[in-house]
Parts: sequence; C-alpha cells; structure tokens
Amino acid sequence: MKVFLAAVMALLLISACMPAQIAPPAATAVSQGFPPPLTADQKVTISFTNYNVAQAGIGKEATEQLVNEFMQQHPNIDVQFRPVLSPDITTKTQAEVVAGNPPDLAQLIMADVEFVAHDLAAKPLNTIVPNDEFQAYVKGEYPLHPRGLKLAELDGRLYGIPYVFSTPVLFYNADIFRQAGLDPNAPPTTWEQVKSYSQQIKARTGNLGIDIACIGAGAADWCWQALVLSDGGRVLSEDRSTLMFGDEGSVGAASMWQDLVQSGVHPSSITTDFVGDGFGAGRIGMYLQTSAVQSALLAASSGKWELRTAMMPSFGDKPAKPTNSGSALFILSNDPLKQRAAWELMKFLTSEHGYTVIQSKIGYLPLRPGIVDDPRYLKDWVAQNPLVLPNLKQLDELEPWVGFPGPNAATIRTTMMKAVETVVMGGADAASTLQDAQARASQMMPHPS
Repeated sequence: MKVFLAAVMALLLISACMPAQIAPPAATAVSQGFPPPLTADQKVTISFTNYNVAQAGIGKEATEQLVNEFMQQHPNIDVQFRPVLSPDITTKTQAEVVAGNPPDLAQLIMADVEFVAHDLAAKPLNTIVPNDEFQAYVKGEYPLHPRGLKLAELDGRLYGIPYVFSTPVLFYNADIFRQAGLDPNAPPTTWEQVKSYSQQIKARTGNLGIDIACIGAGAADWCWQALVLSDGGRVLSEDRSTLMFGDEGSVGAASMWQDLVQSGVHPSSITTDFVGDGFGAGRIGMYLQTSAVQSALLAASSGKWELRTAMMPSFGDKPAKPTNSGSALFILSNDPLKQRAAWELMKFLTSEHGYTVIQSKIGYLPLRPGIVDDPRYLKDWVAQNPLVLPNLKQLDELEPWVGFPGPNAATIRTTMMKAVETVVMGGADAASTLQDAQARASQMMPHPS
C-alpha cells in the first residue's frame, strides 16, 4: 500500500503542476468558426472505427458498454461501430479516406499521429472546439495527465485525445513461482534474473518460464521499442531523419530475447492464443504484455491460480524505459454536425467515468490519475486490484512510442518487425539481420529535396 500511495501522490503532483492553460492544436482562433453544440432535435449518426470491439478479450464489452451509455445520455446521437483489428486499422482507415468514406471518429495508434494528421486529414481540435470549452474539458473534475495529452500532438497542434494507454507489464503466475521454489513477492527486476527464474521454473515444474509478447499480430512495435530503449538504443534518431534499429541497442535486445528462446524457456513460436494455450492457461511463468489483456487474464486465472504484476525488467544497471502502447481518438469527419457529435463522444469516453470503466474493465491506465484516490471512481477497485500499481508507477519513466516519418511508415515498421521475428524465432544472426533490414528500410525514408 505504501508503494501505491507513493505512485498516486507522484501522479497527483504531476497533475497539480499542470500549466493553467493547455492549448489545443494552436492558440489562435480559426476563421471559419466552430461547430455549435447539437440541439435535442438534431439527429446525427456517426461512425466510430475501433479496434477494441473487433476482438473479444481486449475490451470489447467495456467499449460497447461505454458507447451504449453515451447514446442513452445523448439519444439524438447514434454511434455505429466500424470494428477493425489493430494491425489493420491504419491501412483500412486510409483506404476509406481515399474512397471518400472516412469514419467520423477513429481510434488510431498514437505512433501514427504524423500520418493521421498529414495523410488522413485528422482535424486539429482547435478547429472543432473553442478554447474555453477545451480548457474546461482538460481540467474537468480531475485533469488529464499532461504527459499523456501531448502524445497526440504534432507541430504544436493537438490532433487527438489519448484514449486507451498502457506500458509493458510483467504478468506472472505466483503459483508457478511457489512450485519452482521462487518467492512470489520478489519478481525479477532484470532480464538476467528473468532467464535465471525461467530456467528454475522449467527445471522444477516443466512449464516455460517467460513469453515476451512483442512480436506477432497485434504487437505493433511499441513493446519492442521499450526493449531497445532499455538497452540504450533507439529505432529512430531524435531528429527523425535516420533509422537506428540496426545499432547496438537493438542487437542487444534481440540477442537477449533470442537466447531465451534457444535456452528452451520461451515459446519457440509466436503465441496466438495467450489465454487458451499460453500464459493465461497457467502454462508459462511470466508474460510481458500490455495491461490491456489484464481483464482476460483475470478471467482465465480466476479460481485456478494467482495472477500478479511487476514492472518491466531492465538490462543490468541500465534503467528500464517503458514506452506507451495504445491509441488516441481522432476526428476525420468533414461534416460540422458529425464533428460536434464525435467531440461529444470523445469527451464521454475520456471522462472520469470513462477512464474508470477503461481501467477497471480493460486494464488500460486512467489518464485522469486523480480518480485512483476517489471512492466514486477507482479508489476501492485499486485497493482490491493492486495489479495496476506497476503500470501507474511506470508513468514516471515513460518514453513515447515513436512513429516513423513519411508515407512508408507502416512498411518500415513491418520491415523492422519481420527482421526481429527472424532473429528471435528463426535464430538468425541479430546484427547482420537487423542491419540488412535497416539498410532496406532506409531507402523508404523521406529524403530532403
């Protein structure tokens, strides 16, 4: 509980130190005016592209609950989902934009904010919402976390509101720890310890020790970037001009991961059913993954084994640098009435109530951190569900999930992640494989004219 109180106080201190005004995209007024608030007799139907509703186990029911509650409170607004799996959501939305049928509101990954702004024509929020209304929304009863709010900002303009958000969490099976003779109150803090623990788990229980869920469908590259950053590397230079995923930090991270596979303590193929066949089935000791799977893991473990969480392990003495997973909400509609309806839904989903549902029923972080100390929202739930504590604490060390520049960003990401998979699961040489992929991907980077 002392750790919890310290985490909460740190978050509240950050929020308390927020500037008095957080500008939306730009401080200047726009000339065309703002879409006015809807009247009760204005019936509007909006489309909502969302990946949580596309797959059970990552918040489908909670998302449907929130949208149904919103429509009950706003009977003049009808929300129609466009469910799309996370790996396909950017390209699918791009195709709809090109076809002239963009979703009115879209949940898109925060690493793609440059592409969303430039290629998908997301609307800067200062063209939708007057500044005084925006300030009232940001502050609310409990202010939005300032570090999270900036994740959907580009060139001084805010294009979206962070929606569902997490850091890499080390889930572990406390019962397997006990069976292996390990102390469940002392989870590993370094990757060297992860290997040692995993070997002991394998030797004494026959179970695999660790599954790092940073590759495969739905993994994107946010978790991989956290490993690279934690080993002192980067995937992209700070000036966003040069790829770096073939450098030492990436090679070291991939080599560590490959060693776990080749040591026989990590699955030798990508886990496609983490609940039925993997960690959720009680067959693996540890699992590095987004907290978005927390509710599914709680359901899978209930009455069978004890689920616990720990912070992301580090590489020796180097500090762990967790990145953010997750997405933001962007308005793509060109219709003023639909823009206003989409903004109303954005506000509801990112309200104190919205984040209470998102945290308690899915496992993502509440971006209004003050609600964790309020019994009307999350205080009692957090006291009964301490799994959230490592995720909250890692906000202090958060590094942004970096998106690649230019129209080939998705292909560059895919090239990198296929190389990582070839190293980790295929046993290829880490340095030459990643460096070759970097050379090929560099040809796809935008070059100054």
